Amino acid sequence: MANIYKNAKVDLTTTDITSLYSCPSNSRAIVKSILVCNDSADVSTLTLTITDSTTAVFVLFNTNSISPGITSELLNNPIVVQESEILKVTAGNSNRLHVIASLLEINRSDQNG
Repeated sequence: MANIYKNAKVDLTTTDITSLYSCPSNSRAIVKSILVCNDSADVSTLTLTITDSTTAVFVLFNTNSISPGITSELLNNPIVVQESEILKVTAGNSNRLHVIASLLEINRSDQNG
């Protein structure tokens, strides 16, 4: 299987923890961009975490403030997501935020080693 450019997107309609992207078995991914759009008239917050294969949670952004009517780029540098790791997002308010991640998914069977 070839490497695939993908996007993962979610409309945060609740304040529950929501999976944005799950890296499949035998793969890894390079996340180039995570855009967050606040389409409301009020400030909201976003928390971004990565859960590893042992279910340990690591916070990448904790209650990051997103201004109303603005699209914000969260990443300054790419993030590597390994096999079975999950990027998750949590909105401070429901029905305000849309999140899109742009990534390159790399199938490990295509690599030597």
